[in-house]
Amino acid sequence: MDFRFSIPTPLEHFESLVSSDDGFPLLEAAAAVACIEYPQLDTQQVLNEVDQLLGQLMESRDASSRSALTRLKALNHRFYAEWGFQGNPNDFYALDNSCLNAVLHRRRGIPVSLAVIWLELAMALQLPAHGICFPGHFLLKVSVAEGQIVLDPLSGQSFSSNMLAEMLEPMQKAFHRVDEDDVPLGLYLQAATPRDIIARMLSNLKEVYRSDKNWGKLIEVQNRLLVLLPSEWTELRDRGLAYAELGVHDRAREDLQTYLNQTGNPEDAATIRAALLDLQRM
Repeated sequence: MDFRFSIPTPLEHFESLVSSDDGFPLLEAAAAVACIEYPQLDTQQVLNEVDQLLGQLMESRDASSRSALTRLKALNHRFYAEWGFQGNPNDFYALDNSCLNAVLHRRRGIPVSLAVIWLELAMALQLPAHGICFPGHFLLKVSVAEGQIVLDPLSGQSFSSNMLAEMLEPMQKAFHRVDEDDVPLGLYLQAATPRDIIARMLSNLKEVYRSDKNWGKLIEVQNRLLVLLPSEWTELRDRGLAYAELGVHDRAREDLQTYLNQTGNPEDAATIRAALLDLQRM
């Protein structure tokens, strides 16, 4: 009998993790995202490091309190005051801010990467916590007996409704959404699914690689976004444009043509058709 087994590629491993929303392993999927920048990364080591943090956290008497608010305070004290997790304002767009292995090592990250680690610990403490894909700044929320608390993953600071409304206002103006002034704030505070959170992480990496014109890495991000969100045709378009920049003209044509076929007559149809004509000449 032939007992040879093929080792899955990083993309295949990622695909296996995100194939179903049932039991979606948020922490492991986020660790797998870091394999784009660190191809040899042992994702199990990342999980082990978070388990070690959990072991330290459980040493606190308050971590097993019957009060959710007390458990929340115990988690935030460890996470921010003792372990020193925080944002990286001096280098906010560094790639390592989106890679969990580096975030664990440096204790620096962006809101969504810090939130993934925090959420894993909160789940172990049986805290009813969720991420929020708030415009411009990923947030956390926890339900306790005293009410709902919205937190900044960078610091653990809680936000009042007025503070959240002030945060939202410039985002609405930037996108000319003046007609959304009457939209209840609560609609922006809906719980994000694990799939939403991983998509947010990948979108952050996408912008960094695109800014650096690292088309090869950008295509790896796009491959994962298409696995994660197969019906998001704009991601197929963006992969096609990255292939064009990389000089892989046949793949670029295939992606861009499929984008047009699937979306009918999108707003950028003329631009994409012009790009296809240029690719055909090449």
